Amino acid sequence: MSKQIVIVGGGAAGFFAAIICAENTPSAQITILEATSRVLAKVKISGGGRCNVTHACFDPKSLAEYYPRGRRELTGPFHHWQAQDTVDWFASHGVKLKTEADGRMFPVTDSSQTIIDCLTGEAARLGISVRLNCTVQTVKKNDAGSFALSLSDGSQLAAEKLLLATGGTRLAQSAVLPAALGHETMPAVPSLFSFHVRHPFLNGLAGISFKSVQLQAPAQELASEGALLITHEGLSGPSVLKLSAWGARAFAGTSYHFQVLVDWTNGLDATSMHNTFARYRHQHGRRRIATSALFNLPQRLWERIPAQAGLPEERCWAELRRPEEESLLQTLTAQSFRVEGKSLNKDEFVTCGGVPTREIDFRTMQSKLCPGLYFAGEIIDIDGLTGGFNFQNAWTTGYLAGKALAA
Repeated sequence: MSKQIVIVGGGAAGFFAAIICAENTPSAQITILEATSRVLAKVKISGGGRCNVTHACFDPKSLAEYYPRGRRELTGPFHHWQAQDTVDWFASHGVKLKTEADGRMFPVTDSSQTIIDCLTGEAARLGISVRLNCTVQTVKKNDAGSFALSLSDGSQLAAEKLLLATGGTRLAQSAVLPAALGHETMPAVPSLFSFHVRHPFLNGLAGISFKSVQLQAPAQELASEGALLITHEGLSGPSVLKLSAWGARAFAGTSYHFQVLVDWTNGLDATSMHNTFARYRHQHGRRRIATSALFNLPQRLWERIPAQAGLPEERCWAELRRPEEESLLQTLTAQSFRVEGKSLNKDEFVTCGGVPTREIDFRTMQSKLCPGLYFAGEIIDIDGLTGGFNFQNAWTTGYLAGKALAA
């Protein structure tokens, strides 16, 4: 008699688990249940519609460091399925990936539809059943050890093994199913977001970008480094998204009202800065400080630095006093802004939260509390930085779950 396997969730993790399972147990009857009218919706919008499949980090231990929650748990799984394995799998299924300067990897077609067509085509070839607009209303485990599912269309479905890959638990139903089988869930909070900042210093500077700055959230004892973009709403870019990921729960605890410090010089040491000031005082003594952009800063931003530091508008280099120099240095290396809210990273809504990692065996992704139940993807309390890491979590946990479902 063929094995009955049900996968709840038609996203990247669910589809990949189904495919891996079918490749290893061709006789299994595998059904994917998707609550909406289309599968792989997050794949479709990822990377601005190009799909950031993974990241070009091919060392398992290094790869795990990109996960604010899950880096310890994923180190072992990455030794079984890491970014190189993902690249090789897609290549073997006719999809070549390319690496961009920042390490992100995309299909050479620059179209997420390429990834969707690959996954759905392979699922169809393997005989995997996909049911759309199909929500699981209730789930129970019976005395025989199998699962009984009641569906939104009034039908019933039995499963010998069950995989939950419903994505983040921000939707109530995603949390209900694990709870019905004995699991708690950590509350879902956004993990990748930009900062709302209302400060006169930033007015009119929207669109200015920086290749690399250093950010700190002193109260949370967090820091990050990377590119920064000034927007109409405040601050964004990789450095902000990285800080938001590491501080997801801490920032949620402040209702997204906290202090952030910006080092516009990206860590330039005080001695070098004082030497630069001294050289300008000697060579350009009569030049106004506000017109002398230093440290590769845009002139539009630089001209606001002296006023922010408390210097008179007409102050020239020859007149720069020692206390003013210290204030100028402080503004350049630790300018303080008050964050008052957030914006999500476009449509790529990533959360932390979900089923606690302590309740899952990461060798197989099977529940430690309910034999025959498995988890994969964002339903687990794991999230990565922006750049393809969240999809890599889906591929890796989906692979391990798929292998275990087939065993």
